[in-house]
Amino acid sequence: MERLARLSARLEGDVERANAILKQAKEIVVLTGAGVSAESGIPTFRGSGGLWRTRRPEELATPEAFRETPDLVWEWYQWRRRLIAECSPNAGHQALARLALKRDGVTLITQNVDGLHNRAARTEARAMNIADPQAAFPLELHGAINRDRCSLCDRRTDAVSHHESGLPRCNDCGGPLRPDVVWFGETLDPVIIGAAQEVALSADVCLVAGTSALVHPAASLPSMTLRAGGVLIEVNLEDTTLTNHAEVSLKGRSASLLPRVITA
Repeated sequence: MERLARLSARLEGDVERANAILKQAKEIVVLTGAGVSAESGIPTFRGSGGLWRTRRPEELATPEAFRETPDLVWEWYQWRRRLIAECSPNAGHQALARLALKRDGVTLITQNVDGLHNRAARTEARAMNIADPQAAFPLELHGAINRDRCSLCDRRTDAVSHHESGLPRCNDCGGPLRPDVVWFGETLDPVIIGAAQEVALSADVCLVAGTSALVHPAASLPSMTLRAGGVLIEVNLEDTTLTNHAEVSLKGRSASLLPRVITA
């Protein structure tokens, strides 16, 4: 009991310290990963339940798979879209949305493609009587699963919700549509990663939540803040390569910890 009490007191002290750091910061960059959305019921690529029809996600989320078996890839993405549509933003998404809506100088960056940050932004903006929720829309490093993109002309549109099989086509040029996400082996949009790197370099604080910090170039963003003289706050279930560099490292569920860390 005494050990649990000490651990609880230490966690509470770390939460208060993280809260104080965020309150004093002028520029904050937030990087979120799959762990944040996992608490909404969205499976991660690295989770034990990652198989779909005996296929691993790494086999389906590639340009090669789309060229060779486009119908199968589309069927998988439509299944994922239905799964995501049944999930809701959690308290972690909501806390980050409120932070970005209340304060200037806050930029959200996400590795997730599920759109839950955007949904949280719209909900919190309505609750706060803010007409435009875009301040809480993240830079989506890996794209958005609720958009389609033409493989030929790059035109982006809302996802084809009714499509279940076969290959949908672009209304403009007739080219094959694909989900507007970054697949394994593809490079990130240079405009988006460039904007992310710019804010990482200018931030006083980088708050990292729910990411293993293994996938580059996203994993390099916290290090850029550190090299520029900023500090790092980490919220994750377990230690990562960033833990030893963090001013505060909080172990636990982001849906529980983020609302406590972000109180203003």
